[in-house]
Amino acid sequence: MLRHVGRRLATALPSLIGVIITAFLLTRVLPGDPAAYFAGPAATEQAIAEIRTQLGLDRPVHEQFIAYVSDLAQGNLGTSLTTGQPVTQDIIARLPASAELTLTGLLAAVLIAVPLGIAAAVRQGSWIDHLSRILATSGVSLPVFFTGLLLVYVFYYQTGIAPAPLGRLDIFFSPPPQVTGFYLIDSLIAGDIETFRSAAAQIFLPATTLAIFSLAPITRMTRASMLSVLASDFVRTARANGLSTWRVIVVYAFRNAMLPVITTLGMVFSFLLGANVLVEKVFAWPGIGSYAVEALIASDFAPVQGFVLAMAALYVLLNLLIDLAYGVIDPRVQMEG
Repeated sequence: MLRHVGRRLATALPSLIGVIITAFLLTRVLPGDPAAYFAGPAATEQAIAEIRTQLGLDRPVHEQFIAYVSDLAQGNLGTSLTTGQPVTQDIIARLPASAELTLTGLLAAVLIAVPLGIAAAVRQGSWIDHLSRILATSGVSLPVFFTGLLLVYVFYYQTGIAPAPLGRLDIFFSPPPQVTGFYLIDSLIAGDIETFRSAAAQIFLPATTLAIFSLAPITRMTRASMLSVLASDFVRTARANGLSTWRVIVVYAFRNAMLPVITTLGMVFSFLLGANVLVEKVFAWPGIGSYAVEALIASDFAPVQGFVLAMAALYVLLNLLIDLAYGVIDPRVQMEG
């Protein structure tokens, strides 16, 4: 197992190197001058030149890249000019918010999409099959920011059911003692039910937005995989032996249909990491997506590079976890590896 993990990490190393080079070069060709931005509109050319020298932006690009890689090797992602804090510290502080939102949305999508896909495959051509197709088509057709704005308009502005989309907690509540960084879990650990209710109310609309975005691929893959397995010989044999329909579908069919679904979940999770950027801006969610957007507007290079690198590392870790899950679900995969 350790050798397998080591091989996977070794194969991911060139991808991470490519991400580092690409992120560095893209930030250098983007429009805007960080020195001019932070010097202010009334600054003279001499003042802007002095700030550019302090930031090291007057040096050749290859020297800037060497200095960046040298700092990166020491675990230093640089300092954010907008917050004045180390980028590593900012990302660590904001990552739990993004992870909680993404995982909550993905969990909600799985709890709806997987049973819906199974039911659509078992009752092919029925009303529930048509319903799953409609939901899948509508979910993938609506842009994620439009879905978020629509939910805010209906549930906050029109009906007043949802709270104001202004962060992770209502202004009258303070964050629970940090254990995991997830407000829902930390408030339960602290036994603070009121804070848990506030955190659940605040995360409901953004998580629903991500869940709607995720329904389509998970539902369609679950349905297609289940249809393929239900038509196989061992399922017909299980039915001929008199096993109950529930046991045939859940124990035999769904377990053999899980591998494509797990792969789809990994792809959807990576999509949600990108969709988080828009959702966090719509709902004023203090995650790393909104942090990267604010830095990009200010031409602050270090947070943008740190954000891209963090997303790449999460994607590599996710693929590794999916590979390990394959071996748990189907031991034949582990034996072939």
